[in-house]
Amino acid sequence: MEDKQGFLLAIPDEPVHHQTTYTPSFLGLHPESGPWPGAGFGEGVVIAVIDTGILPTHASFADDGTMPPPSPRWHGRCDFGVGECNNKLVGAMAFQSGTNPSPIDDSGHGTHTASTTAGSPVSNASVLGQAVGVATGIAPRAHIAMYKVLFGGSGRMTDVIAGIDQAIADGADVLSMSLGSSPRELYQNGLITASFAAMSQGIFPSAAAANSGPNLGSVTNDAPWMLTVAASTTDRRIKVALILDDGVDTAIDGESAYQPHAAGIPFTPVVYPNGDGDCSTSALARFNVSGKVVVCSASDVVTIGTNVKNAGGAAMVILGPVIWGLFTSADANMLPAVYLNSLGAEVLLGYVKSGNLSDGAKVAFWFRGTQFGEPKSPSIAAFSSRGPSGYNGGILKPDVAGPGVNILGAWPNPIGPDPSTNPPHRRFNLLSGTSMSTPHLAGIAAILKKLHPEWSAAAVKSAIVTTAYPAYPTGAPMADQYPDDGPSASNFAKGAGHVDPTKAAEPGLVYDAGVEDYVGYMCGGLGYTDEQVSAVVQSKVSCSTVKRISAEQLNYPSISLTLAVGSEKVVWRTATNVGEANSVYTVRYVEPGYVVGMEVSPRRLKFSKPGEKKSFSVRFSLKTGVASTAREVVEGELVWVKGELTVRSPIVVTLTS
Repeated sequence: MEDKQGFLLAIPDEPVHHQTTYTPSFLGLHPESGPWPGAGFGEGVVIAVIDTGILPTHASFADDGTMPPPSPRWHGRCDFGVGECNNKLVGAMAFQSGTNPSPIDDSGHGTHTASTTAGSPVSNASVLGQAVGVATGIAPRAHIAMYKVLFGGSGRMTDVIAGIDQAIADGADVLSMSLGSSPRELYQNGLITASFAAMSQGIFPSAAAANSGPNLGSVTNDAPWMLTVAASTTDRRIKVALILDDGVDTAIDGESAYQPHAAGIPFTPVVYPNGDGDCSTSALARFNVSGKVVVCSASDVVTIGTNVKNAGGAAMVILGPVIWGLFTSADANMLPAVYLNSLGAEVLLGYVKSGNLSDGAKVAFWFRGTQFGEPKSPSIAAFSSRGPSGYNGGILKPDVAGPGVNILGAWPNPIGPDPSTNPPHRRFNLLSGTSMSTPHLAGIAAILKKLHPEWSAAAVKSAIVTTAYPAYPTGAPMADQYPDDGPSASNFAKGAGHVDPTKAAEPGLVYDAGVEDYVGYMCGGLGYTDEQVSAVVQSKVSCSTVKRISAEQLNYPSISLTLAVGSEKVVWRTATNVGEANSVYTVRYVEPGYVVGMEVSPRRLKFSKPGEKKSFSVRFSLKTGVASTAREVVEGELVWVKGELTVRSPIVVTLTS
């Protein structure tokens, strides 16, 4: 291969894994005003979904006759039968080396993500009667093209690259990529290199941060030309209260989409198999669970629910793991059930194991249905992967958070105990993951691209990042589900904060960047060789001819740097005016941890016309007399203000000895 013309670099193939009725409203998208109608609900934009395939006959992908065809520059094809694609679903292909597969969805993941990003409105949607409403994608008038690259939930990187390359050739505008592989150098990651090619063609790449939280350093898809998306909650809960027969009727709130009895379930004896919640078929066979409530450790709910039901269990309690903190899952269970977060699980197990119960532990279920207004919403999902990245030179990742917990989306497979109650073309399901937050951001990017077709992918990302909110309206910092909603979510968990589509539509200023900037960053900030940079760019690059820049000098909408004791650093940024002429912005900032000093010059940016660029510097230094711990991380922010408009950059400084 090395002897062939055009050879750049060979890397081993690797496995890749996949990582709504309410979220548009939660995001502030309204049909009467704001960016939704202003952008024609994304009309004309093509979103390429790189996933597990799609069920083309689902109502979420129906064309009501008002959808226009895609623009003439669209060259995609449909590998379904005649009539199964339309002006909503404008393309469907599958990629699996050595085979000729169908783009039909074999898991449900791709159908769900596609409906989330751009599904057509479906009235009276629900999951087993819960979360009832109009199910609609974030860009409901955008076109969808499905590129199936995952089979049974996983696939090969070569197939992912083939799918993305095809989406580029077909003329897609946005990539929604709810998948990823293990973190590694940028030039060794095919998803990242393929995304670079997309970005260089003006295509916006939205990618999942992964679901390995709350572990630090677990974030993937961490290249600066990608939008890396964390997962957050909404304020909706599908509540079930578990009542303990402890003399005071202690109530523990959890969630479940299957709530069959309006009156709930009366006090019923509890079984905790093996003292560890093992609800496998073999474990349950050793206990009499008939007519009892079985307590199970969190696992695949369909599998353990079927096991408990087949063993004669009356209901099931699912115990959330400690590492997932206050996360609860509103599953379409196979029998009456409740999912408890780790704190609720601790209370229940304390009761079950107390040993002083005269006739054994008993619990009752109170089905409370779909409720809204949960405090501390949004909060960052415990499972959402965290920074810092070990491979991108210190650039802050994830970039932003979006809804990713208990998201209602289209579903191709039967759910719940009675599949006959949900016809195939109207099935929906509730899923959680950064896989669910990623298509939300892809849909928002589609809205922004329709509003501002002249913007680059970096400009779209900057608008999303600098308008995200890191705190609640009360001023309290955004919460993290791990361990207990108590600590505020760090920038490594939330990035810039939670996306705000309305503000992103009119950001005022953007921090733009392009291929030349990213090449300079790889040559300088990452110290890559010519061959390694060429592998990303997919053409020959000589770093000796490139203006090299360090990672902190990349014109990124966030600022991240290391600072040694006794040293200082000056970081530069260039802002482009995408707002009104004759605009003046004044700086305000919060010094990182109040131990790192900041000096911004100039303190005012004056723009006479749209498109004008202004540069400024930020000098960082450790304050005199401040003791620091090596590798201590401190956070701050820099904000340009013009009236009610704010352009905010989160700051992360890592102190070194």
